[in-house]
Amino acid sequence: MTLRFSLPEAEVVEVEVKNLLNGGYAGRHQDHVRAHIEELAALGVPGPTVVPTMYPVASYLAQQATTVPVQHGRTSGEVEWAIIVDDRNDLLLTLACDHTDRELEVHGIAWSKNASPDVLASEAWRLSEVEDHIDQLTLTAWVTNDGREEEIQTASLADLLPPSHWVVVLKERNLLQPGTVLLSGTVNMREGVNQFANAWRAELRDPVLERSIALAYDVVPMAEPIG
Repeated sequence: MTLRFSLPEAEVVEVEVKNLLNGGYAGRHQDHVRAHIEELAALGVPGPTVVPTMYPVASYLAQQATTVPVQHGRTSGEVEWAIIVDDRNDLLLTLACDHTDRELEVHGIAWSKNASPDVLASEAWRLSEVEDHIDQLTLTAWVTNDGREEEIQTASLADLLPPSHWVVVLKERNLLQPGTVLLSGTVNMREGVNQFANAWRAELRDPVLERSIALAYDVVPMAEPIG
């Protein structure tokens, strides 16, 4: 799978995805991690044996899609940042939404991550441009249910382990190489908002350089099977 990212100053970078990885339980504050574990436990998902976690995902599931086909009504996104290693071994930062099959998740998180795409934005920034103020960047996600949009997630990057943490992890595993894409793990969802939505929209905002990256996609039911 080849992705195209538009960078500032009209530069376009193409990346052939070779390794796609999803971080999990990656909150920088343990109370947030425990809350996320409890959030998933309410859906029947067993807790991890160690935190943070990292799950390999099939590379073709890295997509810049505007629709996500699903087999049933219990799937949902998760707003995240992502780092990408380009062909020059430079690190890019972008916005992502890890769409997850919640029915399958109770049987295995790694399985559920491979059931739906990781939707990535079509824009990116060089990580070096934002690393000195990384904690001031913010992530926000909205869902649409029956035509009504509601905010479901919001946080600063200070709530998650920083890219520098994952760079060390990737180096240790010989994965810091061109074509690697890693998603950060997510933040807690607002109580009372239906995550099993008709559409997802997300934003990564840099208040220091006054710019943002956005993505949006519709959740589309597949046709009924025969047999």
